Amino acid sequence: MNIPERVRTKLKELPDKPGCYLMRDKRGRIIYVGKANSLRKRVQSYFRDSSLRRGSPKLRGLVRSIADIDLVVVRTEAEATLTESRLIKEYRPRYNVSFRDDKRFLLLRADLGQPFPRLRLCRVERDEGSEYFGPFPSSAAARATVDFIEKHYGLRKCGPRIPDEETHKHCINDIVRFCSAPCIGKVSEEEYRERVNEACAFLRGERLKVLQDVRESMEDAAGKRDYERAAALRDTLHALNQVVRSRSRIASTPEIRQAAATQGVKDLKRLLKLPALPHVIEAYDISNISGTYAVASMVCSVDGMPRKNLYRRFRIKSVTGSDDPAMMAEVIRRRYTDLRDRESPMPGLVLVDGGPTQLAAARAELAQLGLVHVPTAGLAKRFELVYVHPAEAPLELERNSPALQVLQRLRDEAHRFALDYHQRLRRKRIRESILDDIPGIGPQRKQVLLKHLGSLRRIEQATEEEIADVPGIGLETAKLIKAALREAAGSTE
Repeated sequence: MNIPERVRTKLKELPDKPGCYLMRDKRGRIIYVGKANSLRKRVQSYFRDSSLRRGSPKLRGLVRSIADIDLVVVRTEAEATLTESRLIKEYRPRYNVSFRDDKRFLLLRADLGQPFPRLRLCRVERDEGSEYFGPFPSSAAARATVDFIEKHYGLRKCGPRIPDEETHKHCINDIVRFCSAPCIGKVSEEEYRERVNEACAFLRGERLKVLQDVRESMEDAAGKRDYERAAALRDTLHALNQVVRSRSRIASTPEIRQAAATQGVKDLKRLLKLPALPHVIEAYDISNISGTYAVASMVCSVDGMPRKNLYRRFRIKSVTGSDDPAMMAEVIRRRYTDLRDRESPMPGLVLVDGGPTQLAAARAELAQLGLVHVPTAGLAKRFELVYVHPAEAPLELERNSPALQVLQRLRDEAHRFALDYHQRLRRKRIRESILDDIPGIGPQRKQVLLKHLGSLRRIEQATEEEIADVPGIGLETAKLIKAALREAAGSTE
């Protein structure tokens, strides 16, 4: 079997520990995520001749596509299961099928927006002011955890939004389940909420002493030969350990991505010989068709992670025809004139989509602005070469290096953002051109319609009478306009 040297080296160093493995292709894309109780045994099994002989076409295709392997080591198989779920849902690797039905683990929801919050199990997380804990690797562990927390912290189990004395008449949970009974004023609303806050802190892994208390109670029961109670506490402790201790240890997808991005930023400083860590990187791309509807985008990352609230779009104003370097120069000039005049901090790296020509245009504009000290680079898409200076040979970074991945993600995001803006402008112009085909609607009337009603969408939504009220239109023309818009809408359905 022809195994890439990088993979061959990693196969020899695999740990005999539980965790997840991420398989990448030659372009660095994650194509499969799996979990294992022993990473060494599981990952090595893919590369045995016997596995390939008996394996399905899918398995053989996967193995032949593997160019690199990343590992996430955890402490238990349950943690590996949860981490695998998160990674698959984040990256959607094309060889994974087991999670594509979006199977959901149990979550625990604390409805903190309610006057007397309670805990409930659910499978869907919603943006409604609640705090969620999980997902839980075992439904039995999740239910045992809820039962323990309700008893330990005296939380209510009843359903009414605001329990009262009438609620208490049909409930004995304050007797059999140790409910603090806010319904009859045994505790105030503030005291009850403090109990909920403590329960949430426990679920976040911030009150581990509670686990020690349960252990001591178990040992005390065993010492008194109350073996039934000791066994129940043992089972409870096992469930709590699964849920609470693992919560602070499970490698979440954002944590994994942030760790890789942080390493990538550090590597960029070294590989590009930057004067400082490029905490802020701004990336630029141009989008146009033969110079029409020319736009540019600027996307930004902070410590290697995208920061969408800092993104910017530009309409090209001074360049006609298809001249990407000149368009890049215009955008760089506008952006950094503004930053310089406002005395704003400069980015640690300016990245342009393209090779030496685009990079030279950007560097020339920065020099004209007195910002020659601002680091720049260009990323050429065809061979993924990194240009640090237009007149020097480019760097060819390892395809799977965190540094290159930081640049690739930014470049691709800049391209997506610019293309989206370009397509929106084109669609808007195409939609507005419908008015040009209506008899009696010339450029002047078209502008009057758009000025009074705001957009083609609002014209489509307006009634004939509302269109007729526009100066110079009238009812007959309004009827023609509505008929033409209805016909156009029908032809696109």
